[in-house]
Amino acid sequence: MELLVLIAAAFGAGILNTIAGGGTFLTFPALVFIGLPPVMANATSTVAVFPGYLGGALGFRQELLGFDHRRLFRLAVITLAGGLVGSGLLLVSSNEAFSVVVPFLLLAATLAFLFGDTVRQWATAQARGATVEGALGLFAVAVYGGYFNGGLGIVLLALFALWGMSDLNRMNALKSGLSFIVSAISVGVFAAAGLVAWPQAITMMLAATAGGYAGAPLARALPKPVVKAVIATVGFGMSAVFFWRLVAPG
Repeated sequence: MELLVLIAAAFGAGILNTIAGGGTFLTFPALVFIGLPPVMANATSTVAVFPGYLGGALGFRQELLGFDHRRLFRLAVITLAGGLVGSGLLLVSSNEAFSVVVPFLLLAATLAFLFGDTVRQWATAQARGATVEGALGLFAVAVYGGYFNGGLGIVLLALFALWGMSDLNRMNALKSGLSFIVSAISVGVFAAAGLVAWPQAITMMLAATAGGYAGAPLARALPKPVVKAVIATVGFGMSAVFFWRLVAPG
């Protein structure tokens, strides 16, 4: 039964991530449901969805190569540092503390996805280019991504819009590349710390990859409002479950 829950959650996460993102809303709760402690569940969930980021980065390699290499290297270093800090914070978080924080993170990630277009439009109107403020913003976003991966892509896209970027393909390329860096450092830190439940993680990686492949035709066929409704329902539902667990742990 537990194996079926993990396979179904990871397969669904692969579909969601291919369509628009939000796979963490399925993988993390599923791992908690089968009995993993919240911190280990979050670490294992990060490993489970990791292959998708690599695929996205490779898919956008032409756009990534179009960036100034020095700028790309600088952004990668900032992202690496932020991801390292965020994953380090997770290491020192107790399961009790993380259980308090996670409902708010799930809710924030859901709202970020639901109102992502509005946020990006606002950010575009406020665009002022990549400055020191932009670097600090990227570092903060990477810390969040290292600590809890949900909604990372939406937040990154909004940040890029704030910098003045407008080409969605280039923005998605940079988002995929930097998300891969955050996930890579997180996976390394979590693995070294012994936080990853590898049998579950490997099973979910395979299922998520299959789901990502199956999600491609759905991504082309489903209207955007339907996709938003599905992910919002899952996100708000999972947020409600974890808030309930917080106030009524018994």
